[in-house]
Amino acid sequence: MLGGTSIATTSDGWRVLETSHPPTYYLPSSAFAPGVLRPTFGSSHCEWKGAASYFDLAAAEDGPVLAERAAWTYPDPTPAFADLAGAVSVMPAAVEAAYVDGERVRPQEGGFYGGWITDRVVGPFKGVPGSWGW
Repeated sequence: MLGGTSIATTSDGWRVLETSHPPTYYLPSSAFAPGVLRPTFGSSHCEWKGAASYFDLAAAEDGPVLAERAAWTYPDPTPAFADLAGAVSVMPAAVEAAYVDGERVRPQEGGFYGGWITDRVVGPFKGVPGSWGW
C-alpha cells in the first residue's frame, strides 16, 4: 500500500531466506500497477544474488506519493538466483503497509535490509543496533 492504494498484488512470487534475516519477498514486475515502478539512480551488490538496480514507487490515488529507492531488482542475477531475474522486492519500511497472506508485515529493523517479518518467523535478526558484522 502506498498513497492510500494497493500498488501491487500477487499470489505468485519468491520467498528468499538469507542468514540471520527474515524472508524477503520478490514479486513479478507484472504484479505492480502501471506506472508504479520508476527506475532510479544507483546500484548495490549482493554477494549471493549479484548487482541490484532500484526503483522509486509512485502512487497517486490521494495525490502524488513517491517512495524513493523503495524497491529493487536483480536484472541479471547469479546462476543460483536466476529465477529472480526481473522480479521486484519492496522495502516494507518505505511503504504504508505490506501484507503476506493477510498479515501486516513488520519491517526489519535498521533501514538497510528489506526483510518482511510476520508471526511465522522468529528472530533475532540482523539489522538491529549492534548486529553489524554479525
